[in-house]
Amino acid sequence: MGDYMIRATGFNGHVRAFAARTTESVEDMRRRHDMWNTATAAAGRTLTISLMMGAMLKGNESLHVKVKGGGPIGQIIAEVNAHGEGIAYVSNPHVHFELNDKGKLDVARAVGTDGFVYVTKDLGLKEPYQGSAPIVSGEIGEDFTYYFVMSEQTPSAVGVGVLVNPEDRSVLAAGGFILQLLPNTPEEVVAAIEERLGQLPQVSRMIGEGLTPEEILDRVLDEPKILSHTDIQFSCKCTVDKVVQALISMGREEMEGLIEEQGEAEVHCHFCNERYHYDRSALEDILKDM
Repeated sequence: MGDYMIRATGFNGHVRAFAARTTESVEDMRRRHDMWNTATAAAGRTLTISLMMGAMLKGNESLHVKVKGGGPIGQIIAEVNAHGEGIAYVSNPHVHFELNDKGKLDVARAVGTDGFVYVTKDLGLKEPYQGSAPIVSGEIGEDFTYYFVMSEQTPSAVGVGVLVNPEDRSVLAAGGFILQLLPNTPEEVVAAIEERLGQLPQVSRMIGEGLTPEEILDRVLDEPKILSHTDIQFSCKCTVDKVVQALISMGREEMEGLIEEQGEAEVHCHFCNERYHYDRSALEDILKDM
């Protein structure tokens, strides 16, 4: 079963919801960046939430997320679009701590609590939408719950989890959900959601047990109505053509100097950790095309 997310409504349309399975995408991210366990959990939670936020976009709109909490992991960066494609990385992927007092990966210690969540939405307008909110716990899910309330004035509940194999650092399960109350939601609906959320197991546990996004929403919504289904993949914008264009943009004089002094070039993409290497012959061919 591949990664995917769903968009739904529940409680007679008073609540909109998103749920996702992101296990393969988070594992792809971990493998590409050689992430250690706690870093994987932090970045995987951020990527999962960002992908679900991408489902709130349309057409060619895109979303850039930055979590900067002052912890040893540094910044967490994610970029997603409305088509289920997303990427993420951290400043320092080699971060891992012992389990916290709840027996969970100590994401808060890695992320830190002195900073902000920043969200930039490119909606095709003259200026992008920019929002931010203080980090309240460093656990990511709670921080985005606070972001939605403070920056977008949307009462929300965010649940997200990443289960990592302690032996080989691979991702066993990853996924999450976002619930958002629409205007004029009755108090009894709010009370029902709070009660169900209080009884809900950890998201990573539910995904690890094989629950689908649909089955997760069944546990928190009353009569959920599925509106859309979108496949998810860890997908970067970098391509060979774009790298060549970047080299061309250096200009003829600088390219000639690079060939003479270095005899080769390597372009590194921070998002997917792909490295594009060009030897002297390849650089000379690019110079000819210029």
